[in-house]
Amino acid sequence: MNPNVKAFFDDATNTISFVVKDPNGSSCAIIDSVLDFDYSSGRTDTKSADAIIDYVKANDLKVEWLLETHVHADHLSAAPYLQERVGGKIGIGDRIKIVQDTFGKVFNEGTEFQRDGSQFDKLFVEGDSVHIGQLRVDVLHTPGHTPACLTYVIGDAAFVGDTLFMPDFGTARCDFPGGSSETLYDSVQKILALPDETRIFVGHDYKAPGRDTYAWETTVAEQKAANVHVGAGKSKDEFVEMRDTRDATLAMPKLIIPSLQVNMRAGQMPPADEKGDVFLKVPVNKL
Repeated sequence: MNPNVKAFFDDATNTISFVVKDPNGSSCAIIDSVLDFDYSSGRTDTKSADAIIDYVKANDLKVEWLLETHVHADHLSAAPYLQERVGGKIGIGDRIKIVQDTFGKVFNEGTEFQRDGSQFDKLFVEGDSVHIGQLRVDVLHTPGHTPACLTYVIGDAAFVGDTLFMPDFGTARCDFPGGSSETLYDSVQKILALPDETRIFVGHDYKAPGRDTYAWETTVAEQKAANVHVGAGKSKDEFVEMRDTRDATLAMPKLIIPSLQVNMRAGQMPPADEKGDVFLKVPVNKL
């Protein structure tokens, strides 16, 4: 079956969140939601998440899953906020435990921070499948950008997170801790092995030079033919040299410090102090 897909574009972070619906029922999943965060003031806002909630309620949808493609470094997840208001189980890749261990040390979280993925309702591994109503969701482990990256294949659609972007923009960076350009190339080949007509939904778009509008839907065939980083038969060696050279020039995402601390906790803030105040840490010379 082919799912109905509704996209929500967040201008502040260039993130696309998706509501994926069973075409024969009311069941749906929400993929890669956004909690708005103003770094300069330390204030959160729920405008982006509320737009999704309004859509879910207006269409009488039943949220079964809140799916994360990975631990995002460029936006905060709104999964707990959505769960409280519209339900659903929060799922992410099993390798989240590696990410938690890595960044638990970076942020000096101490032993009270659980590094077993228990903050999430479900940890997925390669080959797992779940259902959204009658829609089957198949899980592909597609690391390289991060160790825990997943692609969710739902009917004729694949939600690839940051692994692939639109063909004219290329692929994800691989220079975060646990990232690997060699691994990303192999993961991309796994996605490109899906049927040519498979719809690819990407997690970000930045309007490549010469393109005037944002876009987030393409196909496997288009990616194979035209992706500027991996298309037209580019070799693994060519890709690794390009990706590593390019990554060495990139600045850290502006929200990486708050995003990692929140997202490795399944979207929850760090524990409040005795006064009920919440604080995020800024590690110096660590990233």
